[in-house]
Amino acid sequence: MSFYEPVGDDAFAATPHTQGPWVPGQQHAGPPSALLARAIERVPSTVAGPAQVVRLTVEILGAVPVTEIRTRAQVVRPGRSVELVEAELLVGERPVVKARAWRVRTAPLDLTLPPPAPAPPLPADETTFAQSMWQVGYLKALEWRFAEGHFEEPGPAVVWARQRVPLVSGEEPSGLQRLLVLADSGNGVSGLIDSDEWLFINTELTVHLHRQPAGEWMCMSARTTLDPSGVGLAETELFDRAGRVGRGAQALLVGRRG
Repeated sequence: MSFYEPVGDDAFAATPHTQGPWVPGQQHAGPPSALLARAIERVPSTVAGPAQVVRLTVEILGAVPVTEIRTRAQVVRPGRSVELVEAELLVGERPVVKARAWRVRTAPLDLTLPPPAPAPPLPADETTFAQSMWQVGYLKALEWRFAEGHFEEPGPAVVWARQRVPLVSGEEPSGLQRLLVLADSGNGVSGLIDSDEWLFINTELTVHLHRQPAGEWMCMSARTTLDPSGVGLAETELFDRAGRVGRGAQALLVGRRG
């Protein structure tokens, strides 16, 4: 089983693997973000020659139910060197998540550069969890290996993860899709306060990339900063096995549950 099963042109049935740990019947934002990245990748480019995504922002407009959804995408600012692509995820006719991505042309340059920052070591063993909330839906659909920190411990964390299931049935996920499945978990892995008493939900996710990610393993080095005003920021460095690929950030709404 995958995160999504195709049911028509750009239409998908969300499977139980998409469910987040907080509210039954609602998707974690990771799979929808990756599905929008897929939609963006499938839009023909107007750039002259090869191009790659260098920034992708996901705007979360509301809860995404575990139900049938569809995507649509288009170039909204064409160009020969740079272009802006916009995508939407809809439930019925209602947009629930939007994404905007800048794609820029790539070309080999005669530059002498220092090597990229190396990736943290990949632990040999899969991380185990004591609490059942970390063992269902989206969280169970990924294999987690924490190098520092833990979902069940407050504070910064470094974690590797890979998908146990495809994003879309019958397809091999791209490196960008694999990264987007994980990147929305930065606030979760580096939470500072008890998730049973407090919520710290992100309204968006912005990822900047200086290199395209590759391979099945992706890594986050995440840190959360909170303010007594009820807002926060989760910041992550993003890696694949070859080294650093970019960074992510999430604006947070913080408050008591109930």
